[in-house]
Amino acid sequence: MRLFVGDDWAEDHHDVEVMDTSGRRLAKARLPEGVAGMTRLHAIIGELAGEDADEIEVLVGIETDRGPWVRALVAAGYTVLAVNPLQAARFRDRLGVSGAKSDAGDAHVLADMARTHSHELRPVAGDSAQAEAVKVVARTHKTLIWERTRHTQRLRHALRDYFPAALEAFEDLDAADTLELLAKAPTPTRAARLTIGQISAALKRARRKNTAVKAAVIQAALRAEHLGQPEVVADAYAASIQALIAILEVLNTQIKTLQGQVEAHFGGHPAAKIIRSQPGLGTVLGARVLAEFGDDPTRYATAKARKNYAGTSPITRASGKKKVALARFIHNDRLIDALLTQAFSALRLSPGARAYYDRQRTRGCGHNAALRQLANRLVGILHGCLKTGTLYDEATAWSHHAESLAA
Repeated sequence: MRLFVGDDWAEDHHDVEVMDTSGRRLAKARLPEGVAGMTRLHAIIGELAGEDADEIEVLVGIETDRGPWVRALVAAGYTVLAVNPLQAARFRDRLGVSGAKSDAGDAHVLADMARTHSHELRPVAGDSAQAEAVKVVARTHKTLIWERTRHTQRLRHALRDYFPAALEAFEDLDAADTLELLAKAPTPTRAARLTIGQISAALKRARRKNTAVKAAVIQAALRAEHLGQPEVVADAYAASIQALIAILEVLNTQIKTLQGQVEAHFGGHPAAKIIRSQPGLGTVLGARVLAEFGDDPTRYATAKARKNYAGTSPITRASGKKKVALARFIHNDRLIDALLTQAFSALRLSPGARAYYDRQRTRGCGHNAALRQLANRLVGILHGCLKTGTLYDEATAWSHHAESLAA
C-alpha cells in the first residue's frame, strides 16, 4: 500500500493532503509547526494505514530539503521528495489556468506530483550529521564573505562621492590597516594630517611589509589635491562610513572565527582527505563542496548525476534540425561558485587540468566556457575518487585524455 502526502509549508503551519494511488483524497488538514503537528501527521497516516501499518509506503512531496520538520519525516521512515518550487508552479498550471493559488491547493499539487512523478523527483539525501554541521558553518562563512563584499562596495561608493583620495591611497578597503586609518581620519582634511608614524603603525599592526615605503605612498595620496565636498557634507559622509567601518570590522572578526569552525568540522569528516587531495580544493573550498554535495553515498548513482546536480554539465535544446548545447543557468549558486573557483586554481596546480583547459580554448571556447568544462571534468574525477575511496592521482585522473591532449 502506498500513500502520497503533499506538504505545503508556511511560516507557522503545514497544509497537508493525503491521497491514494488512484488520486482520491483520503485526508487533508492544517497542522501546526513542531512536535504537535508531526504527532498529528503520524496519527493521520496511522489511521489510514490501519492494520497494514508495517507494509505501507509513504511518499511526501515538500518544497524544501532541510529543517527539523524534514528530518523528522525522514526519521519516521517516509520517503521525502524535495520538489523545486518552479516545478510545483508549472505542475499547478497543468491542473488549472486560472492562476488561483492557496496553501491547500498547493498541498494537493505536491501530493499529486508525488503520486505521478515520484520516479523523477529527487529524494532528500540521507546526509550524516557531520556533513550537516559542515554545511551550516561553511554556508554561514560564505554568507558573511558575501556580506563583507556588499558593505565594502557601499564604502567604496561613499568614498568616491566625497573622499576620492582614499581610493587611491588604499588598495584593499576591507583590510585591517585601511579600516583603522579611515576610522581615525574619515575626512580628507583629517586624513591629510596623518603622520608617517601613524600610518606605519597601522601597517605594522596589519603585518604589512615595506611599511616605510608604503606609508609614504599612502600619505602622498591622501595629501594630493582632489575635488571634494563642503566640510559639513564631508562630516555627514564621515559619520556614515564610520558605521560601515564598524560593520566591516565585526564581519572580519566573525569570518576569521567561522573559518576556524569550518576547518575543525571539515577536518573531522571521513571524506576530507580525499576532497583535499583534489587540485584546487583546500580546506575552506573543500568544505563548501562537501556541504553542497552532501555525503549520502547513494545520492549520485553516476558521475553524470553529480555533474547535473552541480550545474557544470551542459543541457541540450533540440527542435527540428536545430540542436544546441547550452550552459545550465539554474543551479546551486554556492556549489557552482566553489567549483569554478576550484577549476581556476587547478590551472596552475594540475598539468592535466591546464592541458584540458587549453584544448577547450583551442577549439574556440571562451574563458568562462572552458573553465566550466574543466569544472565539469573535475566533478567527474571527484566522484570517482569518492566512490572508490582513493586519493587524487594526476596520471590516473587524466589518462583517458592523454592521447587527445597530446594531439
